[in-house]
Amino acid sequence: MTKIDIFSGFLGAGKTTLIKKLLKEALDASKVVLIENEFGEIGIDGGFLKEAGVEIKEMNSGCICCSLVGDFGSSLKEVIETYHPERILIEPSGVGKLSDVMKAVQNVDTDAEVELNSAVVVVDANKCKMYAKNFGEFFLNQIEHAGTIILSRTADISESKLNTALEIIREHNDKATVITTPWDALDGKKILETIENAKDLEAELMAEVAKLHDEHEHHHHHHDHDHDGHEHHHDHDEHEHCHHDEHEHHHHEHDHDEHEHCHHDHNDHEHHHDHGEECTCGCHDHDHEHHHHHADDIFASWGFETPAAYTKADLEHILEELEDEKKYGSILRAKGMVPAGDGTWLNFDYVPGESNVRAGAAEVTGKICVIGARLNEDNLKTLFSK
Repeated sequence: MTKIDIFSGFLGAGKTTLIKKLLKEALDASKVVLIENEFGEIGIDGGFLKEAGVEIKEMNSGCICCSLVGDFGSSLKEVIETYHPERILIEPSGVGKLSDVMKAVQNVDTDAEVELNSAVVVVDANKCKMYAKNFGEFFLNQIEHAGTIILSRTADISESKLNTALEIIREHNDKATVITTPWDALDGKKILETIENAKDLEAELMAEVAKLHDEHEHHHHHHDHDHDGHEHHHDHDEHEHCHHDEHEHHHHEHDHDEHEHCHHDHNDHEHHHDHGEECTCGCHDHDHEHHHHHADDIFASWGFETPAAYTKADLEHILEELEDEKKYGSILRAKGMVPAGDGTWLNFDYVPGESNVRAGAAEVTGKICVIGARLNEDNLKTLFSK
């Protein structure tokens, strides 16, 4: 029997950090396969993704790490039948829908015994409100279908902001176990035990996913032409003013009580609503056909390899500039590793309102990746040019 655990979470929530903690403190890594299914042209964590197939590498802990592209279901089957692991940890794209990943696992065609053991979502408590409002179709889908919800970055969060995050979570999932304790205070074994105890809920969630999939197929068949028209509208009008306001608030106040005025624009679907309900996401009602967009319809990635050197000051300036939504688009994630020009290397991370530049290990070449909505690639190229 191969247990499959899905670790979902929006961009930059901390999925990889949590998985590393579990591999170190709670799991026999030699019996585990970690699957990364990244969104973007350049995979920073899992190496470069191939155009098709499975890229395999062995991590230092003995855990085999796979990057899957193309047909996820057939690639998953190949991993199962090749390695016969006791457990597979799947780290999906940060902008993917958890329900889609669960359905892919449910439908995997293999003779091996496979069990969806858990569906976990990692939520950045500081950004829960913003992401729920601005990208609800994707962010809240992850919350709705999780058996365990693990909040990240709670060590220094205010009690009011933590309560706001919990209110949003409970509005969309009142059954999942929620972990609010800072990770440093918890042993990985305790976290894994909590995840494992959500067994009964997983079966219920899988039934809901199957129903959701059937409804989607029905609506897609009957509304295909109309749906395509809406998607075209999306690509040009989404986040026109909502995200500009979002980033200005982030720059000054880092996400407290922002975006109250744009609770429909967040979701890229204001034009789909023919009623005036006061919703915080507009996306939690899966009975409507307009909730079936793929991440590729909304999000885009841009990245490149480079031997160019960047100083810490260079990178800090670049990451600060990414807050300018009008100039660069709505940047949700930037990550990379580049030479510093003095024989050392620098790694950087960015999510709205937060950035980090630190020393890193040397790579075969520099790699930079940016993910967001309505990216202005020409301006990004100019910003990162050396």
